[in-house]
Amino acid sequence: MFTRHSRPRTLALCALPVLALFGVAAFAPLPFTLAQPGTTANVLGDDHGTPVISIEGAPTRPTEGQLRMTTIVATGPTADVGIGDVIDSWFRTDRAVMPRDSVYPSGGSEKEIEKHNLDDMARSQDSAVDAALNYLGKKPGSVDVTLHLADVGGPSAGLFFALGIVDKLDGDGSGGDLTGGRTIAGTGTIEADGDVGAVGGVSLKTQAARRDGATVFLVPKAECKEAKSELPKGLRLIPVTTLKGAVDSLRALDHGGKIPSC
Repeated sequence: MFTRHSRPRTLALCALPVLALFGVAAFAPLPFTLAQPGTTANVLGDDHGTPVISIEGAPTRPTEGQLRMTTIVATGPTADVGIGDVIDSWFRTDRAVMPRDSVYPSGGSEKEIEKHNLDDMARSQDSAVDAALNYLGKKPGSVDVTLHLADVGGPSAGLFFALGIVDKLDGDGSGGDLTGGRTIAGTGTIEADGDVGAVGGVSLKTQAARRDGATVFLVPKAECKEAKSELPKGLRLIPVTTLKGAVDSLRALDHGGKIPSC
């Protein structure tokens, strides 16, 4: 039988290990990665003096407007992330707390992860070239496309590489720019058949896009909800699932056609 003072005493005793746990957690590194909006790059422009997209074997056209691929910046796989860092990031819209395994699924050392990301970028570039040329009905053997973008890894620029190739070769298909002179940003992986895939950190990428002047953001359809969660004012979302759908939406944007929305 408990006395009147048994319950408070029991709660106090139970609280001791909990407080000790929080004390340890305050100093122990946690399995999280902290991310924030990164740089953006105009694939229709230059990167350190070298065109991002170079094409030989077919006539190209001058372009106006911008197609900006977007990135996030994340703490490294061996960075110590404490509970204070996590709590601070939870209360900021320009920061995200992500499981480390979701950002660095391959594991390994920082050099191994960097190599993995660069390999992903190389495969993404190959797929982007194939997707763009397939869309335009051109054979890779007669058109040579070189893509150059230093210091960026991963596959998430694939869609925008493909759009940049389409714009340089064909524009909107009727003599105008695919961008309509706008600054268009976005993200998405791409397959050789033109399918667009989801990526991570979309809500941070929309912030980077708006910061760098974009008014339209192409987002993989599966990530509409995340993109809308912290959408900056003045940035319009357009969901995409294929390269053709992305091109059609950009044409419609400039010619008053129907445009899908999130």
